[in-house]
Amino acid sequence: MEKTMSTRRYNIKENEVRVVAKYLRISPQKLNLVAKLIRGLKADAAIAQLTFSQRRIAKDVKKLLMSAIANAEHNHKLDIDKLYVKEAYVGKSIVMKRLMYRWKGTASRMNKPFSNMTIILEEKVLPARNTKKDAKKQEVKETKETEVK
Repeated sequence: MEKTMSTRRYNIKENEVRVVAKYLRISPQKLNLVAKLIRGLKADAAIAQLTFSQRRIAKDVKKLLMSAIANAEHNHKLDIDKLYVKEAYVGKSIVMKRLMYRWKGTASRMNKPFSNMTIILEEKVLPARNTKKDAKKQEVKETKETEVK
């Protein structure tokens, strides 16, 4: 079983895809609000959520999500209908410091933050359905078969 270097480095399973966008020109706090929208959703539902979001950064996050889906399909041969957003998290990046000139010859500092975003998609494998009702039905069938014999 051969694994790629990126898989070992980031502890990503074979049924997962990881994409990172660096230096997004928005504060991490605002970007995290968009990341909350898509956490835990299926991939197509997350795309729909981002399409109709009013936030400016939603376009960039949607582009990142579409890239992750394309990578999953093309590079990892995963079924895109079974993909869901396992993790979506945000981190701080650089902060540009600028001057904002004020009245009477004074100035104040203006911070322009950047942030990084990581999305991890996973192919969800649904287990075989084995509920309590199914187990009881199976027991009843077995008892009836033994009574008939």
